[in-house]
Amino acid sequence: MKLFSPAKLNLFFRVLNKRADGFHEIASLMQVISLGDTLHFEENDQDRLTCSDPNIPIDENNFIHKVRALFRKKTGFKTPVAIHVEKKIPTKGGFGGGSGNVATTLWALNQISRMDLDEKTLRNWAGEISSDAPFFFSTGTAYTTGRGEQVFSLPPLEKKSLYLAKPEEGLSTPLVYQHCEPNVNDIHPKTLLRNAMAGNLEGVNDLEYAAFALYPALWKWKEGLMDLGFETVVMTGSGTGFYCTGSIENPSLPGIHFWKTSYLSRQKKWYAAP
Repeated sequence: MKLFSPAKLNLFFRVLNKRADGFHEIASLMQVISLGDTLHFEENDQDRLTCSDPNIPIDENNFIHKVRALFRKKTGFKTPVAIHVEKKIPTKGGFGGGSGNVATTLWALNQISRMDLDEKTLRNWAGEISSDAPFFFSTGTAYTTGRGEQVFSLPPLEKKSLYLAKPEEGLSTPLVYQHCEPNVNDIHPKTLLRNAMAGNLEGVNDLEYAAFALYPALWKWKEGLMDLGFETVVMTGSGTGFYCTGSIENPSLPGIHFWKTSYLSRQKKWYAAP
């Protein structure tokens, strides 16, 4: 079985408050994009995990190992499965590559095992591994809140081409959250949902302040991207990647890698590679 595992963007990202359990309450408009990994699944003599990128650890801390173990624990499924990842999504960019792999692996194991579990169950299990993973069971466009695990699918947005921009360096998500100060305690999540459905609030990410404080070069790069003529330049997730919209062809900036991409919606079963 071969499945496309897409990346995501946070078209807006608001941090509402810090919860008693240590997580932050967030509200975000999330969108799947056409940049993605490809995951290969095959019944085998033993569980295996390989990756085309030698820099990505494939030990027990990898999300795919964790979600495969969780699926076995929840269902009793014992057949060994070999999984290979063709990695295209840049790491430590806020593009949700690992979270997408969690959701894709759960969907595949459900098919391979013939358990026929409903997607609500799979979505809940995905949230045990990663806060962003439940989103990938949506239509591809969704409002998310809680710590990210509460997902409300929305109609597809108008298809838009854009660029992703990212320096080589990454940032630790927990570290960014540790330095984040909630900015919108007076905004109710339902108000944000109404604004999202109306197409408002695109272009805001409360985590930018913390990320830029930890890594000041990010602010210089954002200024450089704006100087190229992009209309919108916003960090996605906890960074260090940006999404950039505007009529720019073949952008170039020292120290920055670019990927051209577009919005993507989920098909009836899973996401189809563009």
